[in-house]
Amino acid sequence: MTPDCKARVPLAGNHPDGSHLRTALDLAAAGVPVLPLRHGKVPFGNCRACAGNACGGRPNMKRAGSCQCLAPCHAWAAATTDPSVVTSPAWTAAWRHAVALAYHPGGAGLTVVDLDSPAAVAWARETLPATRTVPTTRGEHWIYQGAMRSSNGIRPGVDIKSLMNYARWLGPGTGRMTALPSVVRDLVVREDTTPAAWRVVSSVSGHATWDRSAATGCRHTERYVRTGLERGLALVRARTESGAGSQAFGVARFLAVQHVKCPGPCGLDAIAEEIVSAAVSVGVPETYARRAVTNGLETAGGRAA
Repeated sequence: MTPDCKARVPLAGNHPDGSHLRTALDLAAAGVPVLPLRHGKVPFGNCRACAGNACGGRPNMKRAGSCQCLAPCHAWAAATTDPSVVTSPAWTAAWRHAVALAYHPGGAGLTVVDLDSPAAVAWARETLPATRTVPTTRGEHWIYQGAMRSSNGIRPGVDIKSLMNYARWLGPGTGRMTALPSVVRDLVVREDTTPAAWRVVSSVSGHATWDRSAATGCRHTERYVRTGLERGLALVRARTESGAGSQAFGVARFLAVQHVKCPGPCGLDAIAEEIVSAAVSVGVPETYARRAVTNGLETAGGRAA
């Protein structure tokens, strides 16, 4: 894709008949990798052959795999500009149940600054260069020309979606797209880089731990909650070089989603403390860790504290 082409995408509009497939084909033709989203506005789950990443993952993921699955498995990594894939039987089945359309910004040479609140939008207008903007349910997407590393929760209500991530397609937006500014790149470098292991940034002493006594209104078993939490904590602790803050955000959001339908309380405050402690243990500043976890809980679509 030429630089001029990158500056023009995404330009396709939503089709009046609401066909996500037709919009997807327009975007793919413009060089924007697309994928369907299911209920909850999340990617479709992996097929049986790819469950648990047994297939090794897509070749274009961070750790290259050998998966050549025809279904839209592996979230952002499955995004494609190939119309024969988009209209294949496996994808057609997904489109029939799709509730939204997503795209891989980094694959199109783009970066989306996802502003999830009026306060975040106000901050962007004071801090970032003007560019193409797309209104969202709670804020705006600011789209820049140029790709970079993605990072969630870089500040309250602000995510960076570019490489190895996906963004919902909400229309072409308005305004002229500008080049990715250093101020956006610096946000991720400053906030999301995990310090070296020998550098003690902060510590969390005497933090709360989750137990059933704090979750009298939770509909899940203690084993279910503890298993999910321990897996999430392991993911955070594995990020010893970089990205632990973003991982903490993702774990908090995922775990909170599991409790959206609970009458509550579910002891999410204790769960949050355990995630913060795990992030701090690998060098994330405590203030940033708490902000990332809080944002993760709040963006889960509901919270049974």
